[in-house]
Amino acid sequence: MSYETLEIENAGGVARIWLNRPDVRNAMNATLIAELAAAIDAANADESIRVIMLGGRGKGFCAGADLKWMGGARDMSAEENRADTGNLAAVMRRLYDGPKPSVARIHGACFAGGMGLATACDIAIASADARFCLSEVRIGLIPAMISPYVIKAIGEHNARRYMLSAEVFDAAEAFRIGLVSDLAPTEELDARVEAMLGHLLNASPQAIDATKQLIRSVSGRRIDDALTHETAERIARARTTEDAAEGIASFFEKRKPRWAQ
Repeated sequence: MSYETLEIENAGGVARIWLNRPDVRNAMNATLIAELAAAIDAANADESIRVIMLGGRGKGFCAGADLKWMGGARDMSAEENRADTGNLAAVMRRLYDGPKPSVARIHGACFAGGMGLATACDIAIASADARFCLSEVRIGLIPAMISPYVIKAIGEHNARRYMLSAEVFDAAEAFRIGLVSDLAPTEELDARVEAMLGHLLNASPQAIDATKQLIRSVSGRRIDDALTHETAERIARARTTEDAAEGIASFFEKRKPRWAQ
């Protein structure tokens, strides 16, 4: 498939998906959102792809929604508006719930919907020059679709400050509040991202998928008998998988498992 707003590089088990509207700092419009959904689906369906990386071409990761596109909402019916906004919500859900780990490579501007993409990914790595902003309230909007992912990442207290103030904050603050997983000097960003991709490629694909499901299920729950039973059931199932057998065998045979070769 050819893309108008994305650049795709599939190599070495990694689908590198680049937002490619650098003239507008990779602001999202209907075309980019539809293409991003298709690219994520293609990566998840491709057995040769083990990891998804999401980055932005040009001077920034993603400046949020294209306001020219957003301005057209006034001419849409309520049903059309819901369908339009639902498309972006579905993209973030694909990243968050998908079976393959995702890494956001963040530089320059990461604003509004861009922060939604970053926090929907499993891991976000930012360069020291990155800047962040939940800018919606400045233009009469609300950060609705991105809120589940942003709040999970930074917590309610920090979300109240930055969603309400719409102030710009730097990469060091993003790291402090948990928005990004790692912070790299600008010139080392690619090396830091590649190192993380290498870690993920060394892990069992079956175990990665099962662990993502585990985290979603356990997060925020009270530790009680039901949760204790569920986690025991999950590891019992994992112990019988082909990947578990291969991983344990490779350990004793002092070799790499088949997925890491």
